Amino acid sequence: MLNKTPALDEAVPDFSAGMTGPASFSLSAQKGKNIVLYFYPKDNTPGCTAQSIGFRDLYAEFQNTNTEIFGISRDSLKSHDNFRTKFDLPFPLISDVDESVCALFDVIKSKKMYGKPVRGIERSTFLIDPAGRMVKEWRKVSVPGHVDEVLQAVEQLNRNK
Repeated sequence: MLNKTPALDEAVPDFSAGMTGPASFSLSAQKGKNIVLYFYPKDNTPGCTAQSIGFRDLYAEFQNTNTEIFGISRDSLKSHDNFRTKFDLPFPLISDVDESVCALFDVIKSKKMYGKPVRGIERSTFLIDPAGRMVKEWRKVSVPGHVDEVLQAVEQLNRNK
């Protein structure tokens, strides 16, 4: 795959992965649109659910800015299908069970859970412009207010065109 995360204003290498819905995800198939990729630790957990519902609730506003949203975790497609249905998520979820997409964006981190070290996804969001360049990243995301901040960044990107 790739040995370094794309820097701001660099092209993001094309990648593909399984996702909910009838097709697989391919970054190159998204050219011409803003892309929001949000990485989250696990389906059906409180923070991840709140974050996904936030993107769901502002989905129409994102669509009005020529922006597609994709959630990514290490959960299976079956888990993602159930999660999407349960919370009526209008956007696809990408399954990264082999962690290849997580590695590309360097979001797998060592964390502590109940005092024990574990490897997991650090909640992160990336904004890719219509030309496929990384234009903004948020790491160690705190859920409250985050989706609004991402929408503001997309609107600013569109104004700067």
